[in-house]
Amino acid sequence: MASLMTRLLALPVRHAQQAVGSLGELWRTPFTSVMTVLVLGISLTLPAILHLFVKNAEQISQHWDSAAEITLFLELNGSDKTNQALVKRISLYPEVANVVYISADDALKGFRISSGFGEALDYLSDNPLPATILVTPTKRASQASAAQDLLEKLKQERGVAQGKLDLEWLTRLEAITDLLKEIVWSVALLLCLSVVLIIGNTIRLSILNQKDAIAVMKLVGATDGFIQRPFLYAGIWYGILGGCFAILAISGLAYYLSGAISAVTELYQTQFNLALLSAAEHLLLIGFAVVLGLFGSYLSVRRHIKEIEPSAD
Repeated sequence: MASLMTRLLALPVRHAQQAVGSLGELWRTPFTSVMTVLVLGISLTLPAILHLFVKNAEQISQHWDSAAEITLFLELNGSDKTNQALVKRISLYPEVANVVYISADDALKGFRISSGFGEALDYLSDNPLPATILVTPTKRASQASAAQDLLEKLKQERGVAQGKLDLEWLTRLEAITDLLKEIVWSVALLLCLSVVLIIGNTIRLSILNQKDAIAVMKLVGATDGFIQRPFLYAGIWYGILGGCFAILAISGLAYYLSGAISAVTELYQTQFNLALLSAAEHLLLIGFAVVLGLFGSYLSVRRHIKEIEPSAD
């Protein structure tokens, strides 16, 4: 029992020693280690930047979706009392967030100011402009299909002559966002495969450089698990360092792009703050890099260490 407890207590100590030793081994080959970390970090940076781009695109699309409006043109012969009753009915719709009523007189006044044809409009005997209702859907009803369904319901209301909703830009925006997501997943898959291959090749070269030492360790009775452990920890260290480098690269690129984005938004007299990766996303990126590094090193050590056997001499 005491022997079992001693082994259990010594196990984390041995793991810690091998983890620190594998980090020291990376330090003894700085050029190879730095190049591997840089390649790993750059490979992770590209899909992460694309994810950041999609994240901001979704933020913009959500803002635009919430600003989508349905314009209802009312019948010319409708009275103001009838129109106000219609406004009340529409405001009770669960899909409607806000309703703005513009009377025919207000519409003519606005057109007179914006068009510059004030004197010409004085010659009109009747007001040719209809009363208008601007309907702002809720966030859920702002999507293209839901907004179209709401428009069809509103057009059935008594007193509505015509309804208009520009769905084309909403549909295009959703299609572009979906395309970007597919691109991110495709690029991420290819780069993850390259990361596994890079880590596996690096660990393979490290195993070959220590071939004689591994043979001696097997000769004195070391198990494959004991020999493999430092190389597995090396893959983990590559993942941690590569993930940290990717975070620094993403932050630097975001800072650089934020200045260009600010210059563009100022031209349109708007303000847009670039959404960065959250702390949870940073940890997820490092954890994903660790998994890739561990997987690549595992594939390499499982194959190459078994092939090394002590010579008969």
